[in-house]
Amino acid sequence: MEKEYLTTAEAAEKLGISRVAVFQRIKAGTLKAERFGRSFAIPKSEIVEKAEFSEKDKKTIEKAVRKTVEEYGVALKMLGRE
Repeated sequence: MEKEYLTTAEAAEKLGISRVAVFQRIKAGTLKAERFGRSFAIPKSEIVEKAEFSEKDKKTIEKAVRKTVEEYGVALKMLGRE
């Protein structure tokens, strides 16, 4: 049987953010969680919804990255040397 909840550490890893950021999102109400004593449990369905991008989202992001590199490529390279 697959686990229905994730710990804050597991949620952080799946979302690619820190545990502190997970707690901040829980406090702000942007990430739903259930409290069990002093710990939080995040429903797995909540993470799946937040972590996955649609194909449309992926294309939009890819287009924005390409445009940024085209317009600011030289500046980005110079910043990378510092």
